[in-house]
Amino acid sequence: MDAQTLRAQAFKALHERDGIFVMPNPWDAGSAKMLAGLGFEALATTSAGFAFSRARPDGGLTLDDTLENVRAIVAATDLPVSVDLENGFADDPAESAQSIVQAAGAGAVGGSIEDATGRPDAPIYCFEHAVARVKAAVAAVRSLSFPFTLTARAENYLHGNPDLDDTIRRLQAFAEAGADVLYAPGLRSAEEVLAVVRAVAPKPVNVLMSGGLKLTVEQLGEMGVKRVSVGSALALAALGEFYRAAEEIKTSGTFGFTSQSMPYAKANQFFKG
Repeated sequence: MDAQTLRAQAFKALHERDGIFVMPNPWDAGSAKMLAGLGFEALATTSAGFAFSRARPDGGLTLDDTLENVRAIVAATDLPVSVDLENGFADDPAESAQSIVQAAGAGAVGGSIEDATGRPDAPIYCFEHAVARVKAAVAAVRSLSFPFTLTARAENYLHGNPDLDDTIRRLQAFAEAGADVLYAPGLRSAEEVLAVVRAVAPKPVNVLMSGGLKLTVEQLGEMGVKRVSVGSALALAALGEFYRAAEEIKTSGTFGFTSQSMPYAKANQFFKG
């Protein structure tokens, strides 16, 4: 059995076993290797974090950029990797589904497709089109030779439309279309998280812990959440510390930030072997 199939089976098993797991989001191969060294069991890419590392805004990546990053992250660790494919880099259901197939070809064993268009004037696909895109994605991944875990995302909350009823309606339709995991990034409260989990049960739910939602892994597990990711939060934490350190040098001419920096030897150790 090849390495990708083994990773795919391990990723699928994480969703089938009892309890919750955390799937943090590296933005490049180096951050992926550090997370693997800390003992996490799976990783997910972050489109925003990777875009920032390329001096681009979120949404400024191409499919080729994303596939290049997937290959680098997959090569850096032995962990299952799920890829943030945004809207599949296409409006057309068949074209967006082929982006998922290409991500699998780059080594990913999971990935997400979202119902956000990337257009400010009409940020969310209409219901019927969004469902058609998930159906096409399901058909594409079922044609693969290994169990690719497909996550379907309802993006209302990230685009100024915190409509829980519509979000649940979409997630339920995505589940019926065959998506393996359901995900509504931007939920704002424990009550909303619980409502989503109950509405799509027994399908596993991913929750984004980034920004305003203040819950622990234990609390999320008690609600029935299966998987937790952090989106661009780790990348933003790293950029925030970098910015504060550089700002200190520029504004005060001091280097106090070095007292809080990771020791060189510890950082270097992550990348040996």
